[in-house]
Amino acid sequence: MPRKRRPNKYVYRTIVLAGVAAVKAFRVKVIPSGLENLPADEVIRGLNREVAPGRGAVVAITHFGYLDFVFAEYLLWKQLKVHMRFLVTKKAARKKFVAAVCDWCEHVVVDRSDGAAAYAESVEKLHRGDYLAVLPEAGVSRSFTVRQLKTGAVRMAAEADVPIIPVSVWGGHRMLTRGHGLGFKAVWKTPVRIHVGAPVTVDPSASVLEETARLQEILQAGIDECIDTYPEQPPAGAWWMPVSRGGSAMTPEEQVALDEADRAKYKITG
Repeated sequence: MPRKRRPNKYVYRTIVLAGVAAVKAFRVKVIPSGLENLPADEVIRGLNREVAPGRGAVVAITHFGYLDFVFAEYLLWKQLKVHMRFLVTKKAARKKFVAAVCDWCEHVVVDRSDGAAAYAESVEKLHRGDYLAVLPEAGVSRSFTVRQLKTGAVRMAAEADVPIIPVSVWGGHRMLTRGHGLGFKAVWKTPVRIHVGAPVTVDPSASVLEETARLQEILQAGIDECIDTYPEQPPAGAWWMPVSRGGSAMTPEEQVALDEADRAKYKITG
């Protein structure tokens, strides 16, 4: 079993500040809304556990592109200065550098074939006051609409008695997503809209499936808000727009069919 490294907040901050510098260097305009839905300053002071334990939260982030988590982290850091813990797949963590970063930053490594250990670790982190970043779609949505969510975010929030903060990110997929590689022109000055929805409180006695469907609707409403207020008008048939908005992305039905084919191909059970 590999040696686990001691957590190092300076590694985390270095990575975050490098991301902030990259956003500035490429002159990416991050346009947030719904900031009033983030916790007040006096609530998050306890996140410095050297002072006092705070109340954690599940941060549910949409997943249309591979950089969406970067912009969600960018916003949460700029507004709250919290060190979010991310759920990282075991496949990604096989790389030594990624594994080291996960250890130093106290991220949670998830084995998608058996997620019980990662789930327990996540709930423990929420209890101690961490913000846990989750991509509940469990994969990139190629229809650029919020796909059906996994139930983990809702279950963890209910068990730990913490709120879910819905974060919808639009525009990051233009830079890097499945089938569209990273390029200078794709990143340079590309606007990114982020909408933070009202915190979702989950009643432990409520239906997990119904609450998960509600979270999906809230995240989609946030995406709709971002599209409606996006500062650039897309050309007709733009690949990065959903078909319901005149784009040429795959339909949600095509997305479901391809998701099922991927699960069968890669033997994904969760």
